[in-house]
Amino acid sequence: MKKMMLLGALVLSAVAGHAQESRQDISISGIGLLAPQVNGNSVKMNTSSTYGFLASYRYMLTPRSALEVNYSFAQNQQSYVTSFLTGNIHQRQQELSGAYVFSLNFKNFSPFVEAGVGGLIFTPIRDYQTTSFDTKQNTNIGALFGGGVAYELSPSFDIRAQYRGFIVKAPNFGVDNFKTNRYEVISMPALGIAYHF
Repeated sequence: MKKMMLLGALVLSAVAGHAQESRQDISISGIGLLAPQVNGNSVKMNTSSTYGFLASYRYMLTPRSALEVNYSFAQNQQSYVTSFLTGNIHQRQQELSGAYVFSLNFKNFSPFVEAGVGGLIFTPIRDYQTTSFDTKQNTNIGALFGGGVAYELSPSFDIRAQYRGFIVKAPNFGVDNFKTNRYEVISMPALGIAYHF
């Protein structure tokens, strides 16, 4: 009888410990969007700085390793200058990406680094800010990298600050005169809150 009670206590403690272990989290963050000037193929491309949002889902494989999927949205303007043509394109930029995340734990602080792949979808908006209407949506595949730190507020919530970089080919929106044939690193610093469950 004692053995059965001991076995029952062990099973209950294991179940309770597993139930308390958070293996997943979702987060929402505000992001900045900063892109460099891109020069190539006699084309100069400038991207206006803006802000947007980022939604992420993480699944912990181990206490230090996780897989993450991301969606981000921002809206800004691309300006192109060539020797004989200029154009402005008001555009929506959406990100769909997946990454591997490695983290460490130091009391309430959890620094992390991440790397992955994804796509940026550049969609022209046909409004008064757009001067070139013969444009098309671009979907460009690229690489995601970054790092940051999470500060635990409670077992269920943390605040996250991170730098995210996305290496991707500069969009031309289907206009041959806007092709730079260059890659750019789009910086997306982010600050947000995560919920663990």
